[in-house]
Amino acid sequence: MKIVIPTEGKEGLKERTAEHFGRCPTFTFLDENGKVLEVVDNTSQHMGGQGLPPELMKKHGADVLLCQGLGPRAIEMCNGFGIKVYVTQAETVECMFNLWKDKKIDIAGLDSACKDHQH
Repeated sequence: MKIVIPTEGKEGLKERTAEHFGRCPTFTFLDENGKVLEVVDNTSQHMGGQGLPPELMKKHGADVLLCQGLGPRAIEMCNGFGIKVYVTQAETVECMFNLWKDKKIDIAGLDSACKDHQH
């Protein structure tokens, strides 16, 4: 299983999580034990590149997305790629992963999408 967390940089478990996954500078990928596998630059169209963030995450083998927030279209796209989405306000990769591992966050639905993207 491969877990992805949108992040502000490349500091691994100690890195700050990004507030919105589409505009994060990097994606940090972990295994199911919390070991950092890779940190990937966000090269999606939101950052001047090509493709959408869920496509980039799937390309790198993500099965689970842990993030602070995302819109309903992104949730649907992730679900379409078989990526389970969880939303929580944890501020570091380590904290976010531990909440997920301890089953202290629920899977995201359209009701948990960012209000700014509900149009």
